[in-house]
Amino acid sequence: MSGKVGQELRGNEWLMSIKQRTNIPGGVCEFDVPSYHYWLNQSSEIRMHDLRAWIEPFLPIHDGLAIVLRMLRDSGKSIRHIAYRGVFQQMLAGKTAQMLSIKLRREYTCLPEISANKYALNIRFVVQEDMQKPHVYETDVDFELTYCNL
Repeated sequence: MSGKVGQELRGNEWLMSIKQRTNIPGGVCEFDVPSYHYWLNQSSEIRMHDLRAWIEPFLPIHDGLAIVLRMLRDSGKSIRHIAYRGVFQQMLAGKTAQMLSIKLRREYTCLPEISANKYALNIRFVVQEDMQKPHVYETDVDFELTYCNL
């Protein structure tokens, strides 16, 4: 790759005009950017061709990141834990990680909220019902935790 990442897209005047209009409320209406709406109404084959062309310069970065992330994910050892009434806390005692991985069984209807500092890791398993504010999952959650480091 030569030049800055994404330079090909920044050099595309049509895409940049659409990008500038997205910051304006209602800025991408049919009468403001008719060429964009014309493009949106093209066949899916034409749009996919254009999207592939725009994404192509980023594929080497994607491939490199995929390799590093696979190595990072495979580097740790999983340990089973239980979050009693949806809450788990672990003192780190000098343990560091570049990435955490949490695996849950499919039957759980919750998702983890993670906060950490250099002293402790806190995981709250929360559930969101009817688009209300999430609340702590009141059941014990059996999960696997992996500290990943290269």
